[in-house]
Amino acid sequence: MTSPPEPALDRSLHLHLQGDWGTANLHRVCGWIAQELTDRSGPDTKIAIWTGRGMADAVHAVGRGEVQVALTTPAAFTTAALDGRSVFTGSPQPGLRALGVVPQRDRLVVGLHRSLGITTFEQLRAERPALRLATSVDDGVNYVGLAAQEVLARSGVDVLGWGGELLADERPFESLAHVREGRANAIVHEAYMLPAWQELDLVFLEVEPGVLDGLWHDYSWPAATVAAAHFPGCPEFRTLDYSDFLVITRDDLHDDVAYAIAWILGETRELLERQYRHLPPERSPVTYPLDPVAMGRSPIPLHPGAARYYEALS
Repeated sequence: MTSPPEPALDRSLHLHLQGDWGTANLHRVCGWIAQELTDRSGPDTKIAIWTGRGMADAVHAVGRGEVQVALTTPAAFTTAALDGRSVFTGSPQPGLRALGVVPQRDRLVVGLHRSLGITTFEQLRAERPALRLATSVDDGVNYVGLAAQEVLARSGVDVLGWGGELLADERPFESLAHVREGRANAIVHEAYMLPAWQELDLVFLEVEPGVLDGLWHDYSWPAATVAAAHFPGCPEFRTLDYSDFLVITRDDLHDDVAYAIAWILGETRELLERQYRHLPPERSPVTYPLDPVAMGRSPIPLHPGAARYYEALS
């Protein structure tokens, strides 16, 4: 594989990046970019990293020019922002561009406690149990809460109407704790590689084809497969894809800065990979080894400066 030329910016930069809540993977990627970009820019370079939520807030922050670069996940959900669908209705962001993708294999899964004796959505609709369902807040920003409500509604599940309860939080850790500690008997969430999932006595429901097809048609949200035995004793099943961290910017970012960030993602990937190698790749929040060619396959258009890096790999 060709090694594109290393960037060396002849001026100092003042940039704002936005990551996640502060201690998770998107913030870690921001720190990696900031360190390596500072090393290759003028001596007075200053790069700030803002805390965020890593979801629709990141897209809006970039679109409004509040920050120059942000991380958001899952990558495919950003596609709807280009023409103003889903939570971006009324505020399209046609100028959004990608600097690269950090691969992260993830799924949004629907799990019910085994004691309910329910194994399919068809059976769930027929029995209409009172679910105590843990998921994230559906507030127009949190993608988990948004996706959970879309999947449930399109599957004909009415938690509150059936006499159940929604336990809505921000992060997967809180939702998983609700199940582990007996407050919830159902969960819809992501981060399916976390060890906590392996400790729960859950049955996972396959999302029905018509629901997955509708989400793809309406919002460009793709489907994916959970491999057999990823969860103890669980067969392969289909559900909503929730993969990949997307590094986003606007089309007015300087070409040399966009190229430099793409180069950092592809050529200094070892700095990020080694922070996850204590975990097997299939259980890691970042799916290593990172492949620079794959990092250039974005669900939204690449910034021309970033595209110049990825095209030089061939």
